[in-house]
Amino acid sequence: MLYSPKWSKAKKHLKSFICDSLQSRVDFQVINYRRAHDQLGRAVITVDKIEKLSMCTITAEREEYRRTWDKRIEMRDFDFDDVEKNRSLQDQAHKQLKKEGIYGQYDFFNALEKYFNAPIKDSLKSTDILIKILCLLDRRVGKRTLHKMKDAILHEHRLVQDFYNLRCEAENMSIAV
Repeated sequence: MLYSPKWSKAKKHLKSFICDSLQSRVDFQVINYRRAHDQLGRAVITVDKIEKLSMCTITAEREEYRRTWDKRIEMRDFDFDDVEKNRSLQDQAHKQLKKEGIYGQYDFFNALEKYFNAPIKDSLKSTDILIKILCLLDRRVGKRTLHKMKDAILHEHRLVQDFYNLRCEAENMSIAV
């Protein structure tokens, strides 16, 4: 996959962005299943050695397939030769899963790529849950920015709220939601 030969370098780069108060508490792991057909596995974000977010490719792809199939049943459309429609249904399912916080390992790598290549201001405006989480752990996001985010965080996914609370707690800020 994208980072398999250089994951250790990407991890070191990612860890360099983690704020001091969470440096020893947050970790990232990539677990590849060698016997899987595509050798993908899962990416994990841990806090205090407890998994807070697991991005399993097999789980995400299975759920994407199920939702695509459900949509076909709902539409009563079983034309499997229509490549464009098939791709569209799959894309819709994938986008919905991402909104719900169900990710595959490849989604983690894609989010990392975007996060590494965008200014922090742009990343903070992202609608991607993973990118938002990485921003909340980032040392470039200070207490003032965290304070300004308080109201907006209430409208974010539960995972983003959890990482916001973690960061506020780590910074000894009493503004957690």
